[in-house]
Formats: sequence, C-alpha cells, structure tokens
Amino acid sequence: MQYRPDRHGRPISLLGFGCMRFARKGAGIDLAAAEAQLTAAIQAGVNYLDTAYIYPGSEAAVGEVLARTGLRGQVSLATKLPQYLVRSAGDLDRYFAQQLERLKTDHIEYYLMHMLTDVESWHKLEALGVREWIAAKKASGAIGNIGFSFHGNTAMFLQLLDAYDWDFCQIQYNYLDENSQAGRAGLEAAAARGLPVIIMEPLRGGKLVNMLPAKAKELFAASPRGWTPAEWALRWLWDQPAVTCVLSGMNSLDMVEENCRIAADARAGALTESDRAVLRGVKAAIEHAVKAPCTGCGYCLPCPKGVDIPGAFRCWNEMYTETPAAGRREYWQVVSLRREPAFATQCVGCGKCEQHCPQHLPIRALLKLADADLRPPHYRLAGAVSRRFLFGKGDKNPAAK
Repeated sequence: MQYRPDRHGRPISLLGFGCMRFARKGAGIDLAAAEAQLTAAIQAGVNYLDTAYIYPGSEAAVGEVLARTGLRGQVSLATKLPQYLVRSAGDLDRYFAQQLERLKTDHIEYYLMHMLTDVESWHKLEALGVREWIAAKKASGAIGNIGFSFHGNTAMFLQLLDAYDWDFCQIQYNYLDENSQAGRAGLEAAAARGLPVIIMEPLRGGKLVNMLPAKAKELFAASPRGWTPAEWALRWLWDQPAVTCVLSGMNSLDMVEENCRIAADARAGALTESDRAVLRGVKAAIEHAVKAPCTGCGYCLPCPKGVDIPGAFRCWNEMYTETPAAGRREYWQVVSLRREPAFATQCVGCGKCEQHCPQHLPIRALLKLADADLRPPHYRLAGAVSRRFLFGKGDKNPAAK
C-alpha cells in the first residue's frame, strides 16, 4: 500500500474503504462479510474508512467490526454530519454523540459536513455556531480534521474552499466527471491550498465497470495493458498527485485484493499518451450511450409514492450500454414483478427527489422518458397480466399505467 500525507503530515492510504455499499443480508448489513472485507483491507494497508450518519447500518457495522477485531488503532475513521437535518445548535451535539456511540469510539479523525451543495448551507451552520462547535471538538480531541463532501458546480466549490479553514475535502471525481461537479479545476484548487482531496464515486457507482457500452469494452480489450475497467479508472485517479485517497465501496474479498494490488503499484504521472487516448475513446463511447448519468447513490429515496428511481435509470441505461432487451428484462425482474409496484408512472411530480440528487438530474422529466422506453405498450400489458397472476392484482388500465 502507498500513502499520501494529509494536511498535517499524517499518512492516508491511496485506497480508502467506502462503507456505503456493504453487502446486505436480509434487512441489514451482512456483518460477517463486512468484517472479512474490512479486515483484509486493513491488513493490506488501508487505513481510511469512510461512512456517514445516513448510510443505513454502516456506522454501527464499522464500529462493531473494529471492536471485535481490535483494529481501531490501525485506521482513521471518517464520517459525516447530516447538515441537511440540523435545525438547531443542539442537533450538532446530538448527531455527533450518536455517531460516536455507533462507531464505539471517543474521537473521529476526519469529520465532514455531508453533501454541501452551496455556500448557503455552510452559512446556515455558521448561524447555529458550528465554527465554535468545531473549535471545541478539536480542542478536546473528539475531532481531528474537519472537511466537507461536495455535490455542486465548480464555482460553488471554490466559494466553499474560501469559506472556512478546512483540513480536507471530498469530491465526486472520475474520468467521466473530469469537468463536472468540482471537477479537475476544483481538485487542483484544493491541492493548491494544501488540502488533501478524498475521491468518491471513482467508478460512478460501478457503472464504469458493469455498464460499459460495447465500444468501450472493445477499446479496453484492445489495449496491451491488460487492465480491467476498474483498474483503468483507479489508475487514472492515482496518476494525479492532487488525489490523496480514492474511496472504493468494496463488497467482496476479490475486489479488496484487486484494489489493494493496484494501489500498491500505481504511480503519479505513470499514464502514457496512448493510455489517455484509450480513456478518451472510452469516455466518448459512454457519453454517447448513457441516457441518465445516475450513480445509484440512493439519495433521491425514499420516493413518497414508492418509485424505484435508481432502478429505473439503471435499467434504462442498460438498454443502451448493453441491449434494449437486457434493460427491459432487468426492469421486468427488479421493478415490474414487485408485490408493491414501483413504476415511474406513480410519480406525482413533487420534486422531493430532485432536491436531494447530488447530480442535480431533472429526475421527473427523465423518469417519463425512461418509463416510455422501458415499458412499451406490450410490456405494460404483459406486466399487468403477470402481476395479476402472481399477486392477484394488476393495473386497472395496463396500457396507460
């Protein structure tokens, strides 16, 4: 494992463990699997674990694993204040105390304001005394470093960098998002200020591996490098010295092993012009094929009407990155055949999803397009018949639903 320093010279592993996508078992996290994967990663040198208050069961799982294994002293914990839920000064202590209890610790090495999208969100916290609260927590040792995770545009990111004396930041960044959200300009601006930059969504929620169009796969396969799509994406990030740590939501031991191997070998400035040409071609192929640039993060959920928003977009994209039949078949299986329907036509246009989408997608408009593509009239009719057969109920007007 290789390491790059934080603002105070403390080493952070190039690969961090993103704990949002632990494998699940029944209604909760598969704790045995999470323990095996976290232990393997830590033993391989990963020393940065990232979670958040709103990741279902994640903080408690991380705390339990570290307590069971005795590995707390070998890692730095990063978790996030749900600033969008904070309504009073008392909420700051209330949420933080819950997080310490879940994580079974008395301090957090890296604490972030979660999902800031504009400087006004920070000003709201300032009005509640967050500056003084941070100073007190740092003085007591309860918080080591303070930062923020960001989903917004580059201009707003630059304003946030100047709004406070941050210790680090976290951005969505990958070869497809090079010039969106904070982007390369934001990455380099943070690095110029001496701030470590933690990268989330390096594989776009797995889409840069599992939903590549045929043309992109051909370009990777033709390269003499022999790298997997995941390795291409990770090496592109670690090629940039401004990238401190890349979070990966590893949910298998094979994935842990592969990513740790790459993190031990990758070097800044190692990509050749030929490598960059391959990635430019892959990026063009993806942008041509993808319909909805959804990462599957799930922040848009729950929908008040039960619409499976990420599911609809994932299947819609699959129609174009793979085949129309593949996308429609997947939608049939994961949405159409649910006991409780989750169709896009259930959307009433409330817009709640769009308020929380880190990608700022026009979800309501895209859902209409996705549903029309995924469920042409004969699919709707067949779905209604299947639902009636399986569950004893169907759409009253299957051609219109």
